[in-house]
Amino acid sequence: MQKDCPECGEKIIGRADKKFCSDYCRNSFNNKINKDSKNLVRNINNRLRKNYRILEELNPNEKTKTTKSKLIAKGFDFQHFTSIYTTKVGTVYYFVYDQGYLPLENEYYALVKRNS
Repeated sequence: MQKDCPECGEKIIGRADKKFCSDYCRNSFNNKINKDSKNLVRNINNRLRKNYRILEELNPNEKTKTTKSKLIAKGFDFQHFTSIYTTKVGTVYYFVYDQGYLPLENEYYALVKRNS
């Protein structure tokens, strides 16, 4: 039984369980399938990555303090984070993966790193 490549339509030569005629066609086909139908997921992931890099840069010693203006100047987006941690006393930390921040008074922020 002859099979055709689902990407380019060429005849497939080789093993019986082979699905594509070449690595190029296999990669191209899978890239089309896995491509986000909208840019939403990609854009959010890019913002999360940027937020993470900013927190990592400003918090090299795993615990520090910074200002809101420094975060904003570097392009930090306060709307995108991966989780919220609330302590027993009600303090709310916002995390981007393992890098977190806690809003303090006078537009200061405590930056922390969560140890796994």
